[in-house]
Amino acid sequence: MTPTDHGWLDAAQQFQNNLQSNFQQAMSAFLPGHAPAAPSFLTQAMPSAEGMAGVHMDPAKMLEIQQDYVREASALWNACLTLGAKAAPVTDRRFSSEAWNANPMSHFAAATYLLNAKTLSALAHAVEGDAKTRARVLFAVEQWLAASAPSNFLALNADAQKKALDTQGQSLAAGLQNLMDDIRQGHLSMTDESVFEVGRNVATTEGAVVFENEFFQLLEYKPLTAKVYERPFLFVPPCINKYYILDLQPDNSIIRYLVEQGHRTFVVSWRNPDESMKDKTWDDYIEHAAIKAIDVVREISGKPSINALGFCVGGTILGTALAVLAGRGDKAVNSATFLTALLDFRDTGVLDVFIDEHAVRMREAQMGSAGLLRGQDLASTFSFLRPNDLVWNYVVDNYLKGQKPPAFDLLYWNSDSTNLPGPFYAWYLRNTYHENNLAQPGKVKVCGQKIDLRKIDIPAYIYGSREDHIVPVGGAYATTQLLPGKKRFVMGASGHIAGVINPPAKNKRSYWTNDKLPSSHADWFKGAQEHAGSWWPDWSHWLKAHAGKLIAAPKGYGNRKYKAIEPAPGRYVKAKA
Repeated sequence: MTPTDHGWLDAAQQFQNNLQSNFQQAMSAFLPGHAPAAPSFLTQAMPSAEGMAGVHMDPAKMLEIQQDYVREASALWNACLTLGAKAAPVTDRRFSSEAWNANPMSHFAAATYLLNAKTLSALAHAVEGDAKTRARVLFAVEQWLAASAPSNFLALNADAQKKALDTQGQSLAAGLQNLMDDIRQGHLSMTDESVFEVGRNVATTEGAVVFENEFFQLLEYKPLTAKVYERPFLFVPPCINKYYILDLQPDNSIIRYLVEQGHRTFVVSWRNPDESMKDKTWDDYIEHAAIKAIDVVREISGKPSINALGFCVGGTILGTALAVLAGRGDKAVNSATFLTALLDFRDTGVLDVFIDEHAVRMREAQMGSAGLLRGQDLASTFSFLRPNDLVWNYVVDNYLKGQKPPAFDLLYWNSDSTNLPGPFYAWYLRNTYHENNLAQPGKVKVCGQKIDLRKIDIPAYIYGSREDHIVPVGGAYATTQLLPGKKRFVMGASGHIAGVINPPAKNKRSYWTNDKLPSSHADWFKGAQEHAGSWWPDWSHWLKAHAGKLIAAPKGYGNRKYKAIEPAPGRYVKAKA
């Protein structure tokens, strides 16, 4: 057959038929009754049959997409016929190895997949309907495309096949062993977990547990300076993760950095809930954890007020606790820092696809009065927000190629999941992501107080990451419009974790500042100035103005009432979900 034969037309027509079939599969696979086609925890994010009934496309746009597809398919067919192995290499990193490009059939399979993926995405973006349904259609298509890549299957993965031949099958045996190991441990390995141990080479900043109850342990850290600021500092990390994201290694520990700056530092180390905590509520976490931690730090330090930081969900917890204290007339906190945290949940990014009345009611029925949300369910959900980076590349490397993932402290922490009490989680879903009640003055009561964030009249440092897919930077910025006190907003480069954990010594990335706080983040960014390096020194400079005078560093942990119980990092952080 020559390039001018009509064979490419038949192939293009077959491509188009397959494409239309694929799009229908991508849609129908996630509709009720077809859940096996997708991980069960993702089905609530997919468009319902009722939602799909209102979806349609502009016929002219559909025709344009079809014409583009036929044109590109014919060009691909001709290139493969005439050039074979000399065809332009596929640049997608999943198919970029020599094995993919040296084998004409593999090259053609990869190029065909990418063309289909491009066109399916165009179809998904062309869908017309309400915003949430359109977002769910796009999410469904993206999940299906990530899962159906030829690189994910041994029969189609030229790179994995070459490695199997080169190693005389040893890579396949190793891959099977990796699969069996992951089945035993209950999750996909993202790093070599045998390298790390909490308290040995992660979470190593020296300190002691000075208080504990059924919700948390309070850690106090040993001063690294002869003098410390008189006003102590409390970290409130997210309870959906372990606290040591803030204390991975000495050279990237924001906790150690703060201690080195002369702050008497405490951190909440959340208990990993088990069945004994299955009935604990949002109110419990505010009263008996966040507020209790604030009170204990005040008692230990002997100071009437402290400075505090809330990270991610910890920021939502801290903000709620501050509103409760404000309602009681208690000025226990002098200044607050919010890192990639939401108080106003109007802009929640991709996570919004998981939340609607049906999903919230389902969770309330399942665990609204008692039960546990398993940590692995949460971890898997967050991983599938970036399926190619956090799921399928590990499937390919671990199982098809038989490789052990490299040791990486951040991914070790990411795999160390935590459970959540069902009533806590159900309340959180409805009153934050679904109804945004915290941002509405007096709409909801917590610990007997009507929540009004406008009463939190203290200085606040608010940080958002520019590429954050969990807490969009616009959502983080919205806190500036809720709190009445003097505020500073800073935006860092990168995402939810990498943007935050950016130590100055590495001199990486950048951050933006703007002293003016207009109503929208977009307007703020127009007047923002970029600075090279880490945002930590900017925060440290701000915090010193609220930390009081320097005094002699304490010689021991706690006080007469609160004595050291055990060395940091304590028992709670070591408990597995």
